[in-house]
Amino acid sequence: MSERKTLLLGTGNTLLRDEGVGVHLVRNLERQLAGRPGVTCLDGGTLSFTLAAELGRHPRLIALDAAATGGPPGTVRLFEGAEMDRYLARGRRSVHEVGLSDLLDMARLAGDLPVRRALLGIEPASLEWGEELSPAVAQALPKAAQRVLELIDRWEKEDADAQDKI
Repeated sequence: MSERKTLLLGTGNTLLRDEGVGVHLVRNLERQLAGRPGVTCLDGGTLSFTLAAELGRHPRLIALDAAATGGPPGTVRLFEGAEMDRYLARGRRSVHEVGLSDLLDMARLAGDLPVRRALLGIEPASLEWGEELSPAVAQALPKAAQRVLELIDRWEKEDADAQDKI
């Protein structure tokens, strides 16, 4: 592995209001994390199989996306490891989640599945045409960003502790 440890992959269609929340969030985090080593921020748009190689370069993945979980609009949910896999396996809930599941399957088959992986999802309010997030989802961005930063810090600490034991 290279110096790049954690990939923040923001996904979504920014022309469908809250569907683009992952892209908005990764752009926000890119500004907050400017200069921090070991973290790559990537706007994955509506996903493409060409992203499989990028997954293989990172042992840690945090996917950022709109996620239909049945909660109130703006609800932030974190699915980690096997919980993420189970959530994605439940079926299609947005225009690209099947693509994310397929992308992870490609990485798994190639032996490049990130060891640590999570999906941070935000419950959408509107998937109508428009480039602005709904108020509830826009208000959730700071909380979502904080959850991502806490997860990165926790993973880095756990990996450092494990390395110290070797």
